[in-house]
Amino acid sequence: MKKKFTFFYVLCFIIHFTFSQSIPSELIKSISFQKPNDNISNSTILSGLNEKFSISFDVLSGIEFDLYYVIEHCDFDWEKSQLLKSEYLSGFDEVKIENYSSSFNTYQIFTHYKINFPNSNTRFKKSGNYIIKILDEFGEELFSRKFIIYENLVSVNAEIKRSRKLEFINRKQVVNFEINPINFSINNPNRTVKVNIFKNNNLNNAVKGLKPQYNIGQKLVYRYDNESGFWGENEYLYFENKFIRNTNTKIKGFDLNDIYSNFLYSDYPRIDKKYTYNPDINGKFLINSSNSTEADYEADYVYVHFSLEKTKKIDNESKIYIVGDFNNYEIDENYKMKFNKNYNLFEAKIKLKQGFYNYKYIQVDQNKNTIYGAIDGNFDETENEYNIIVYYRDFGERYDRVIGKGKGLSEFITN
Repeated sequence: MKKKFTFFYVLCFIIHFTFSQSIPSELIKSISFQKPNDNISNSTILSGLNEKFSISFDVLSGIEFDLYYVIEHCDFDWEKSQLLKSEYLSGFDEVKIENYSSSFNTYQIFTHYKINFPNSNTRFKKSGNYIIKILDEFGEELFSRKFIIYENLVSVNAEIKRSRKLEFINRKQVVNFEINPINFSINNPNRTVKVNIFKNNNLNNAVKGLKPQYNIGQKLVYRYDNESGFWGENEYLYFENKFIRNTNTKIKGFDLNDIYSNFLYSDYPRIDKKYTYNPDINGKFLINSSNSTEADYEADYVYVHFSLEKTKKIDNESKIYIVGDFNNYEIDENYKMKFNKNYNLFEAKIKLKQGFYNYKYIQVDQNKNTIYGAIDGNFDETENEYNIIVYYRDFGERYDRVIGKGKGLSEFITN
């Protein structure tokens, strides 16, 4: 009897341990925002106050976990705002995610989760910066993502210029823009208006805090040079593996063990080469599978093997990472490349869902600050997309509204 009791106790402990632990971060994959009728995935999203959008992700497990979401309203600097939840949300959050599907006909078992906004529980009442946090059933945060809700109270006209400094004229891109109110009055813009400029969906490289240089009536004019300049960098690299067992111009081979692996042809640093136009989707990605109609839960996961040739300008100990929208441009050890002295290559193996991916190699310093252009150079011709977000907090208001947005494309760059 004592042995049976001991076995039962141990079994209960194992079950409790298995199901009470937070989900490891490496099991969370393919986090993306999307808008209706747009299959391209984004690491962040800009949405109008009443527009529809969704966030989805996969958990690489056969267990259908009970997961929840909470939403925080933030100020311009992404710190939690003074607003009560009832002031910025109609309804409530801390809601269980009911829309999920188990993978079908895949080697990698996973559960696909999706949240549509607005929904019957949650609608947005205020514009501004937001953070959504996904929690497990014990209230532990699994991950978070930033997104921006805007109002159409101003228009933003942007143009991309080359730097006025000769040393940067062929390497930098400068964002100039004007803010025009639409039936909206801006009071004391030097104190009430803030802007946020970021490139290719990457909030980590934003330029903030610029003040209008002058006004023309109600129009606010920003004609900076160095202050609103970005390194041009180079076009993104790409691969497509919707045909999981095919080779193509980017994939040289595949094999199958527990799941499939795709081996990419080695990339080479482009820093010393001339700029070559290479169409891309500015860092984004698209989940797709050739033999499925529901790629969300029928596309499989694949180990993608990346390699980068070493040159004299890249030291063996260089800290090189692979980034893109697929990993929110995070400098994370899971995406760090290791040097293989036998082949003189930097190598990395990343588990990714089938589809079309943009990616780039970046080098960072000891403080994990990006050294722009260290691998692939900086070129003023590079086609980049810039977003300009306009915030407004009038006297007496308790939060930063987003009153408009604009976009600039460097393919139309001028002197």
